[in-house]
Amino acid sequence: MSFDFNEIIGFGAAVLTTIAFLPQVFKTWKTKDASSLSLPMLILFLIGILLWLIYGIVKHSPSMIFANAITVVSTLLLLYFKIKYTK
Repeated sequence: MSFDFNEIIGFGAAVLTTIAFLPQVFKTWKTKDASSLSLPMLILFLIGILLWLIYGIVKHSPSMIFANAITVVSTLLLLYFKIKYTK
C-alpha cells in the first residue's frame, strides 16, 4: 500500500481528531455522568460519521476509514453511556 502526500495529511488529521474525541468517552465512563451529552447531537453525529466512513470506503481512503471507524466506535460508546447513565 503506498501513500500519497494527501493521505499523510489525512492520517495526521485523523489521528488528531480521533484522539481529541477520546477524553470525552473516558470522562463519561469514569464519572458515569452523561447528562451534559445531547442525545439528538450524538445520533446526528453518528449518522454523519457513518456517512464519512462509507465515503472513505468508496474513495479508498485509508485515513478516512481509520479515523471514522474509531470515531463510530467512540460515538457508539457515548450513546451507550447516555442511555445507561440517564437517570
